Amino acid sequence: MSRFLLGLTGGLASGKSTVASWLREAGFLVVDADRIVAELYAPGGRGAAAVRELFGDEVLTGEGAVDHQAVAARVFSDAGARQRLQAAIHPLVRRRFQEIAAAADGVVVYEATLLVEAGRAGEFDCVLSVESSPEAQLERAIRRGMDEDSARRRLAAQGRGERRRAGADRILTNDSTLEDLRRQVDELIDELRSGGEPKRSPSR
Repeated sequence: MSRFLLGLTGGLASGKSTVASWLREAGFLVVDADRIVAELYAPGGRGAAAVRELFGDEVLTGEGAVDHQAVAARVFSDAGARQRLQAAIHPLVRRRFQEIAAAADGVVVYEATLLVEAGRAGEFDCVLSVESSPEAQLERAIRRGMDEDSARRRLAAQGRGERRRAGADRILTNDSTLEDLRRQVDELIDELRSGGEPKRSPSR
């Protein structure tokens, strides 16, 4: 089977990671952008060097890895800092994903929160966004252990999602039950396994 690149995106606590796990269980290669970032942020990583250049030694651990909490505290309260970080890290993540995808065939899923916002939608055969109401996202984030203030800041930083939805070819809605979300994903899996192009959302 030739390679088919599926971009998977969605906001905080939208259900994106749940969808990714189901696609992985179905046998598709799923590449998590956060895992790539973790690799880049390790001691000696290109990402760690870029973050140090941006914000100094205070955002690194004693071993030289990026201190995720220190960076989050900096960028989620400062839009300019967030944009500088994204400009430095997104090209590194993109390059690493391209290396992984080039060695694969079949369906390759790229899971990333800011896929559309980073201007990468055009790199994929189909972009899938998991959408949920802000109220449901906040409730889930708190239930997962995030304090309410941090969750609200992250949701605010991600915006209302208009650009993400506009850039998606297909939208899965996660405002009902887990079973309903699973039904939507199973339909997508069947389409991907058939070797055809997944259906677009009606407005696409």
